[in-house]
Amino acid sequence: MTTTIILIAVALVAVGLYLSWTAGRLDRLHARIDAARAALDAQLLRRASVAQELATAGVLDPAASIVLYESAHAARSAEPEQREVAESELSQALRAVLAETDTVTAVRQAPGGTAAIGELTQAVRRVPMARRFHNDAVRAARAVREHRVVRWFRLAGHAPFPLAFEMDDEPPAALTAEGGASAL
Repeated sequence: MTTTIILIAVALVAVGLYLSWTAGRLDRLHARIDAARAALDAQLLRRASVAQELATAGVLDPAASIVLYESAHAARSAEPEQREVAESELSQALRAVLAETDTVTAVRQAPGGTAAIGELTQAVRRVPMARRFHNDAVRAARAVREHRVVRWFRLAGHAPFPLAFEMDDEPPAALTAEGGASAL
């Protein structure tokens, strides 16, 4: 009788420890998602800011400046539910405006152009990395949240289900070519 009670108590303690460890792990994953999202938001904001600076610098032709400025402004001021679309449109605008290596060379030859292209190249390269870190954290949290024990005991609490950030983040070819890399 007493051994049965002891075994039941040990089993309950083991289950409690497992549930506590799993809840802690899920909490750490959610914190990782929040940190990765903040880093992604910072990189997206940096890219949009550099694109706006380039658009207003007077080194691009007027039509390209308008397209780039409006896309960057839309990305910076987008509502959360429209952010992925606005950021994808900024990526497309960057590729359209900086499609030619000649354009990048012309911008680089303008006063302050080398620094602007260097900043833009860095910003464009960091966005996919930040998005990948965020989406990896989301995948890890989703994997834990899909376990039956997590669902049955509601270990996720009231935390929203993590969503990946899907956008077109392909950089302009002229920036990733050797010419854009030399600005770093």
